[in-house]
Amino acid sequence: MQTAIPLSLLQRPEIAEADAILRSCVHCGFCTATCPTYQLLGSELDGPRGRIYLIKEMLEGNASTEKTRLHLDRCLTCRSCETTCPSGVQYGRLVDIGRNEIERRAPRPWWSRLIRAAMLGVMPYTPRMRIALFLGKLASPLLPAMLRKKLPRARAALPRPLTNHARHMLVLEGCVQPLTAPTTNTAAARVLDKLGISLISAPEAGCCGAMDQHMSAAEAARKKMRRNIDAWWPHIERGAEAIVMTASGCGVMVKDYGHALQDDPVYAAKAAQISLLTMDLSEVLRKEDLSQFAGTGQGKRVACQSSCTLQHGQKLGGVVEKILQQCGYTLTPVADSHLCCGAAGTYTLLQPVLSQQLLHNKLNALEQGKPEVIVTSNIGCQLHLESASKIPVRHWIELLAPDLA
Repeated sequence: MQTAIPLSLLQRPEIAEADAILRSCVHCGFCTATCPTYQLLGSELDGPRGRIYLIKEMLEGNASTEKTRLHLDRCLTCRSCETTCPSGVQYGRLVDIGRNEIERRAPRPWWSRLIRAAMLGVMPYTPRMRIALFLGKLASPLLPAMLRKKLPRARAALPRPLTNHARHMLVLEGCVQPLTAPTTNTAAARVLDKLGISLISAPEAGCCGAMDQHMSAAEAARKKMRRNIDAWWPHIERGAEAIVMTASGCGVMVKDYGHALQDDPVYAAKAAQISLLTMDLSEVLRKEDLSQFAGTGQGKRVACQSSCTLQHGQKLGGVVEKILQQCGYTLTPVADSHLCCGAAGTYTLLQPVLSQQLLHNKLNALEQGKPEVIVTSNIGCQLHLESASKIPVRHWIELLAPDLA
């Protein structure tokens, strides 16, 4: 693709990066075939190729309008298009740059800015989110049905192993997951304990920064990255083998710390090391001997929802499925498994109509094979799916620790 971005703009590193990404696109359109929003809306501007053109026109100096922002907002950032693209276009990076730029050129209405600021002021912070969930449950009779369904059911936290193995790994507790699915990291700790690995957490670490990053609050995201690096670094110096991610959405973000902080003179080297050490839980387990878990599944029928952040963002499609089969579970077929469930972080709140359509389609596909349980690798997907599913939805690692059921 030819570009004509002004030289003055190209002096900015992120715009130079966008220019390189734009030039790698060959207009083939393969991306439209696997784009969830294009499939729903049938509009070129609601597919990756159309959004690429909108970003190109904006950077070349054409008008930046509400229309540009609308189509960029509708993107799930699921990155299914990246998996499909034969040219290796880094669409996820490009759309983040485009969103940041449109915020500068065409600010949102005050009420929209207020809603987004409120979300970013609460959701990434566990104590604030705990209060918000408590108030939400108190007010649930007054809430619209769609919002009421989104309130997660209460789950009790369970004890983790206290053993101290020679091998140890860090785990990110996250921001929403400790409140809504505390058994996920407990299950991970118990499974790894059986493999001779201690799972430890750094209390000072918090939200990975993904929510800020995808809502065009890049500096707030970098601040969270630096805080997490500071929290993890002493443990890394003491020999932690890896930083384990049990939420694939966090994993894809932390693996990008090296890129996000590459120009930071203080944190660049540490961020690069953090990215290298970060592993999804499935990456850890596929390297271990899982023979002791071989009969755990006993043929139980499971539908696996492969989260976009795992299969497209981290390129780990099929890894969880192989682990579950190795442990004795029977996987049911899932049509269009590459398509997003519609959660996509805050998308479910900011684009409720499209999100619900995608949720309906995904649940139809997951339930078709009559599974006994649906599993996923990301907390956002888990909460979104269970808000409408008649079948139990769990994180896949819980199936390897059935004593938590």
